Amino acid sequence: MPAKSAAQQKAAGAALSAKRGDTPKSQLKGASKSMISMSEKQLEEMASTKRKGKPEHVKR
Repeated sequence: MPAKSAAQQKAAGAALSAKRGDTPKSQLKGASKSMISMSEKQLEEMASTKRKGKPEHVKR
């Protein structure tokens, strides 16, 4: 599933970094903290989404 906003894409990248051990999980905040439970494949797909044309945030 591709990211719907730039913020979601950035959060997925942070969660992926923590999942791989590059960043401590204790440094995660907000959405990236809840995304840690997603699979590495799902996070890769979301983090690799192009940001061009995406809004910074999406209203719920």
